[in-house]
Amino acid sequence: MKTVLVTGGAGFLGSNLCHRLIAEGNRVVCLDNLSTGRLQNIEDLLDNENFEFIQHDVTEEYHYPCDEIYNLACPASPPKYQADPIETSRISFLGALNALALARKYNAKVMQASTSEVYGDPKVSLQNEDYWGNVNCTGIRSCYDEGKRIAESLFF
Repeated sequence: MKTVLVTGGAGFLGSNLCHRLIAEGNRVVCLDNLSTGRLQNIEDLLDNENFEFIQHDVTEEYHYPCDEIYNLACPASPPKYQADPIETSRISFLGALNALALARKYNAKVMQASTSEVYGDPKVSLQNEDYWGNVNCTGIRSCYDEGKRIAESLFF
């Protein structure tokens, strides 16, 4: 049985991933500060012996032995991430840095959730991986877009 840590595990995507991982027979640790995630999304898992919820902010270091990490923690809704753009940037940067440190410590596989927003407002459609994008690093959405871009850079 693998131990899988999901940051942002009480969010929409994270909670669905937690459910799937439990159904596949894994031990799942859900890490979320509940700033945008909701306890109701994982409520049915709380009594499962293979599930653990830890209320924690990914901008602070965390230590949990695990085999895999899915780093999904970040407000994704424009009204939510624009409410505190500095915190949104911190979550992307420090969340990725802390996930990578944990992966290194436990030799765990790690997956970073990114977004098509890293390409900005594309001038071509469909974009392939060679497309560098058309970004606005000072626009209203830049706290999210640039945060995800720096997370990708850290993972690279």
